[in-house]
Amino acid sequence: MMDIRPASAADWPGIWTVFEPVIREGATFPLARDLDEAGAHAYWTAPDKQVFVATSDAGIVGSYTLRANSTGPAAHVANAGYIVRADQRGKGIAQALCRHSLQTAAAQGFRAMQFNLVISTNIRAVRLWQHMGFSVVGALPGAFHHPVHGYVDALVMYRSLMDQD
Repeated sequence: MMDIRPASAADWPGIWTVFEPVIREGATFPLARDLDEAGAHAYWTAPDKQVFVATSDAGIVGSYTLRANSTGPAAHVANAGYIVRADQRGKGIAQALCRHSLQTAAAQGFRAMQFNLVISTNIRAVRLWQHMGFSVVGALPGAFHHPVHGYVDALVMYRSLMDQD
């Protein structure tokens, strides 16, 4: 059984075990591959972000952050980022995290969610976000320097939250 809940400071070591391999791979987040733990902590737990963790009998298996995508008259659009532990991928955790983030954002009064930088080569994520109701609304040509594929497009994806319960 998996539980998704707000993260506490005590969860950081578990989040780091999920996040560090994602950073080192360099294929999905716009972060330097040599970013240290302090830098990763500052990024993931920045004051403008709410952090959630997915836990199971296997420990922390994933995490997401939720924040306003912008400020002022655009603060009604949410933004989120997701990580799943490598040995737990393909088990529906990312989908559960996304569903939870959509429900949480809607409950907090956000009217939409936007992903600013979905790497085009991350096919599983693109398909999942489309399955979750997101549309590609733009592509940033060559905006991400992938460690294997070179300069690849980054997609902007958007979904209304006005239909959430």
